[in-house]
Amino acid sequence: QVQLVESGGGLVQAGGSLTLSCAASGRPGTSYRMGWFRQAPGKEREFVAAISKSRTNTYYADSVKGRFTISRDNAKNALYLQMNSLKPDDTATYYCAADNRYGAALTLQGYLNWGQGTQVTVSS
Repeated sequence: QVQLVESGGGLVQAGGSLTLSCAASGRPGTSYRMGWFRQAPGKEREFVAAISKSRTNTYYADSVKGRFTISRDNAKNALYLQMNSLKPDDTATYYCAADNRYGAALTLQGYLNWGQGTQVTVSS
């Protein structure tokens, strides 16, 4: 089992930037796939970005492509999400996810381990 703790959320004006971090503990070496999801009030949790363990493959939702960058530091057991040009529609709770299966996963079902989430609020 892997424990995930997100940080870095907050309140930012539209056009601003934030960097989210996710610290993995427990058995982080088995987190082959990692990703970020988000959930806005009244909406379903949705995919944001994913990255392979080798860091060579990254995937993004169309809504964040070109604005968000996912990265990971396997030595530090950490996952990051750099968010630029933020919009009010990006307001949501952001969740870190990890799984010990190989290959990328862009759906909730592809991840076994989840963090508690960090709130991002973008004001207009």
